[in-house]
Amino acid sequence: MNVRDDAIDGTHPAQWWHKLDDGRIQCDLCPRDCRLHDGQRGLCFVRARQGDALVLTTYGRSSGFCIDPIEKKPLNHFLPGSRVFSFGTAGCNLACKFCQNWDISKSREMDRLMDQASPERIAEVARETGCASVAFTYNDPVIFAEYALDAADACHALGVKTVAVTAGYIHAEPRRAFYAKMDAANIDLKGFSDDFYFRQTGAHLAPVLDTLQYVRHETGCWLEITTLLIPGHNDSDAELDAMTRWLVDHLGPEVPLHFTAFHPDYKMTDIARTPAATLQRARRIALGNGLQHVYTGNVHDVDGGTTRCTGCGEPLIERDWHRILRYELTPQGTCPDCGSALAGRFGPEPGGFGRRRIPVRVAVT
Repeated sequence: MNVRDDAIDGTHPAQWWHKLDDGRIQCDLCPRDCRLHDGQRGLCFVRARQGDALVLTTYGRSSGFCIDPIEKKPLNHFLPGSRVFSFGTAGCNLACKFCQNWDISKSREMDRLMDQASPERIAEVARETGCASVAFTYNDPVIFAEYALDAADACHALGVKTVAVTAGYIHAEPRRAFYAKMDAANIDLKGFSDDFYFRQTGAHLAPVLDTLQYVRHETGCWLEITTLLIPGHNDSDAELDAMTRWLVDHLGPEVPLHFTAFHPDYKMTDIARTPAATLQRARRIALGNGLQHVYTGNVHDVDGGTTRCTGCGEPLIERDWHRILRYELTPQGTCPDCGSALAGRFGPEPGGFGRRRIPVRVAVT
């Protein structure tokens, strides 16, 4: 599929920075607090100092556009079965050794790998292609927040929802602006120890936990969580028990949690794939601690993909991978047997997009 848009210069004024007494500029977007001399870039690579200002260098430029099933984000309680117009840029503010999208998040070839599209054109193409939402994904949208927020405004003007797929590593002030314009988010909780975060991602756990609590309790953004289980690193019974107890205590039992399978990639090619049994063990621990909606991902597991009524236990939505096999939820989002409401954001009926993935090329005139 090809659509056209005018060429866009990727340099755009950045928000959330200030000048230090020593002449450097500090980026205040995320907890890395990168301090830059003229010409330097932050760790994310896409926020750079030019003269006496900070700029975003990837505004209007993408590593590619694609129509995905919403379940791939993964979001199981947000417009099930619908199609989502997905895109990312390049760079990342984390340094995960296990990155599953490292060719995008670690890309430095900005000029050769980018499609181009204005925020308005993104919204138009999403609507033209029948997408219920636009997802800022593939790399972390926090680092291209200015572009994502302008795109969110354009989407909302056309009745298109917005989705953020992110690690949640962001300071409080930009976090307020960012999540105010997101209808749904899937936030990666990469582990539950600061040692894991520091050694494997170069970041820290506490800011992510702050973001989870903020989104859950202080916004109208629908929240789901994903943890990629890496054998021998973040999959012990003790860590899973502590993590899921924290989620119940601090976020409540209704927040959906996705355990997904790791595959060897980037700097962790010596680690084996996550066995399905590990995902199922993690799911049992989470359910045992009181979480009501726990899913397994990147594996064929109908039971691990099924959404059940929290009132009577009947299956409401059955899935295999990203495909809906059965949908019993009423148009009001309730169980047809007992009338209990299901937590989430649901339309009057499910979409039928299935597991397809359709690349979209937004061509430059």
